[in-house]
Amino acid sequence: MRYKLCIAVALATVTLAVYWQVGNCGFLRYDDLPYVTGNLHVQGGVTWEAVRWAFSAMHAGNWHPLAWLSHMVDCQLYGLDPRGHHFTSLCFHIANTLLLFFLFTRMTGATWRSAFVAALFALHPLHVESVAWVAERKDVLSTFFWFLTMLLYAGYVARPGRARYLSVVLCFLAGLMAKPMLVTLPFVLLLMDYWPLCRVPWAKTGPPDSGRTRPAEGTGVMMPVRLLIWEKIPLFALAAISSIITFYAQRKGGAVSSLEAVPFASRMINALVAWTGYIGKMIWPRNLSVIYPLDPDLSAWQALLAGGALAVMTALLLNMARRRPYLIVGWLWYLGTLVPVIGLVQVGVQAMADRYTYIPLVGLFVMISWGIPGLVAGWRYRQGVMIGAAAAVLSLLSVATWQQLGYWRDGYTLFSRAISATRANYFAQNEVGVALAGQGRFDEAYSHFRESLRLEPRFADPHYNWGFALAQQGKLDDAIDHFSEALRLKPGFAEAHNNLALAYSIKGLPEQGLEHLLIAERLSPGDASIQYNLGVAYRKKGLSGEALRHFERAARLEPDDPDFRRSMMEMNTTKPQSK
Repeated sequence: MRYKLCIAVALATVTLAVYWQVGNCGFLRYDDLPYVTGNLHVQGGVTWEAVRWAFSAMHAGNWHPLAWLSHMVDCQLYGLDPRGHHFTSLCFHIANTLLLFFLFTRMTGATWRSAFVAALFALHPLHVESVAWVAERKDVLSTFFWFLTMLLYAGYVARPGRARYLSVVLCFLAGLMAKPMLVTLPFVLLLMDYWPLCRVPWAKTGPPDSGRTRPAEGTGVMMPVRLLIWEKIPLFALAAISSIITFYAQRKGGAVSSLEAVPFASRMINALVAWTGYIGKMIWPRNLSVIYPLDPDLSAWQALLAGGALAVMTALLLNMARRRPYLIVGWLWYLGTLVPVIGLVQVGVQAMADRYTYIPLVGLFVMISWGIPGLVAGWRYRQGVMIGAAAAVLSLLSVATWQQLGYWRDGYTLFSRAISATRANYFAQNEVGVALAGQGRFDEAYSHFRESLRLEPRFADPHYNWGFALAQQGKLDDAIDHFSEALRLKPGFAEAHNNLALAYSIKGLPEQGLEHLLIAERLSPGDASIQYNLGVAYRKKGLSGEALRHFERAARLEPDDPDFRRSMMEMNTTKPQSK
């Protein structure tokens, strides 16, 4: 037991050393804004009102109350110092690494193979995004509950009981409330029943190289497959409910692309290419990017080639399942856990995302850690070769991870890297433009907005951000033109209506401004800033009753905002008279 603790300490120390520079990373505009830096519910820390909001809100296209609570705790402890927020995420990543190590050690008894799986998980650069991006707290938090659920399940298998099973269900539920990615966990538990827990009667046969070992407290009760499935019905039910809630939240938040925008055939082609693409990036992690835009040039032959490769690999591994079950288990873990994020339900503009590999790559790491020793079983210097190769691989991965972390220090660096690492990245061009405009480098920003629109003329965001930058410079006529073009491309763009209204108001055209504010309110009734701007507009018109109503609504939506509270109090000192 002592040497296992030494391995755990080594894993934690190396991970901490490699990720140490994450403390130099700041917040990003991209998603950190709605999650933390622009979210007053979160910034107020843990209060009863904030907890109520966390469990009732479907903010940012998701329902994940435990993720919101974790951000609130960070704000309570660190305020808006990004170092504290990054440190919490790193602590979860280290905890996940240790849980993974102890989990496979317990289930298989193979300490060094389990340690290598955990080291690959800790140090692979594809996992940098999940750790270095504050908004992706939900990744590391949900994975903590994923591995903890599996560890509790291994305990339940060893000594079945209602209390132990209930702990599995409750931990799984907590994970779903951190991120719905856990919907595939019941499927993974079935894989674990086959190997390494050996709960399926026909899985007990096989030659000595099958890699099967008894878990630390025994194999538990063997059952027919139908009973193993029935045993997990409560877990599948929770997964189904979580999927429905998530789909509703993402549809409500406008995150799900329609079939007209991204046809199903295109989604299927991209999914097949992505399944093989992630394997390529796992083997050779170069040109990693925060965003990989959908490639319109992907063709059917690429999908057929990728799909054929996946089918052949699956058939080969199924044929080897009796002798080397860890290969098919790892492979199906990889394929299955990617299903929710592979793009069949297209959320956002990305074709792939590094963060989506945080759980799925564990399956491939298991294949590597158990498969390679089997391949070199007859070698004379087998042990020395494996130790040397493992050390070399982990050293290279550590260097790559350290380098990748450097790109996450700010938005300009991160998205500039995305432009150089990918092809025709219109989304990154827009984000670099926003970063430059924030630094007052407007001419450079406009060139990036222009390039973004050249690559994707239907993208409304560059027009919106261009208009916002022009308004900052006082060029209201040009700003109005860009806001109007953004609305032509995206009629339901509430923020564009809001800012177009402000531009009209400044130009002395309040009626046109009010018209757009009312549209913005209809599109986004829960936006406090729109309610506040409506209050200002009605106050200028002398409609103090209407103004007070909107100021009160803004203050209810964002009770911690001092401007909203002050405006409401000022209106309450007068007698409201609606005209």
